[in-house]
Amino acid sequence: MRIYVPATWPMLRTMIKNGVLEPIGGTVFALTPRLREAYTAGDEEELEYAALTEAARASLRLLSVEFGLGETTTPARRVVVAADLEDVTLRPDLDDAAARVAGGVPLEKVAAVHVDTEEADYVVRQAADAIDAADMGDMDAEFLIGEAEDLELAWYDPSEVAFLVELR
Repeated sequence: MRIYVPATWPMLRTMIKNGVLEPIGGTVFALTPRLREAYTAGDEEELEYAALTEAARASLRLLSVEFGLGETTTPARRVVVAADLEDVTLRPDLDDAAARVAGGVPLEKVAAVHVDTEEADYVVRQAADAIDAADMGDMDAEFLIGEAEDLELAWYDPSEVAFLVELR
């Protein structure tokens, strides 16, 4: 099953160093049967994109925590790692696209890494700062989240990620 792991730049750096990505709480996103039911239309690719978008929003939440802890060196960029794993448990109690994996995601199972470009830093930082308020119904905060979600994530082959991390 293709999974989408929400991450941050430090998590990406650790994945390159250790050869494994540790999803926070084992939480990942995927094209689940419940996500498929939630959409009245859309092909496989569009539904996979919906799962990736959910993971990107979760990445904003992770960034919010890091920034809230005073982390100043973390780039304000959403990171989503796409991987193919077999041992995935569906979590419809959390969200339509939510799933859980036991343990880490080995680097050799990674299919792609999606990351905001440097130009997105300001918008993503604003969105990360607003994510909690958006979750509570603040329409201005939701607008900031929408601004970030309008940005396309850049796609990287797993073989390019070490170089990408080194550049930062």
